[in-house]
Amino acid sequence: MKFYVYLICTKNNNNRLISYVGYTNDLKKRIYLHNNSKGAKFTKGKKWRLLFKKEFSLKKEAMKYEYKLKKDKLTRSKIKKKYLVNE
Repeated sequence: MKFYVYLICTKNNNNRLISYVGYTNDLKKRIYLHNNSKGAKFTKGKKWRLLFKKEFSLKKEAMKYEYKLKKDKLTRSKIKKKYLVNE
């Protein structure tokens, strides 16, 4: 089974980018749930775009990377900047 760590992004009321990091084994379904207010409490009521994903073969590896990415503000900022350039 494959697992994915992903970063999704949306703009808040002040037009600033906010991001969310998670992991899943069904990326399409998870993004759908986030965009239909069935995902994490933080993501409810917003429209999210997938900016980054990384595939893992072990759940344990995905969970470790998710934790690392959640704490790594610099990498998250770089991903968001790349999104702004491509927007």
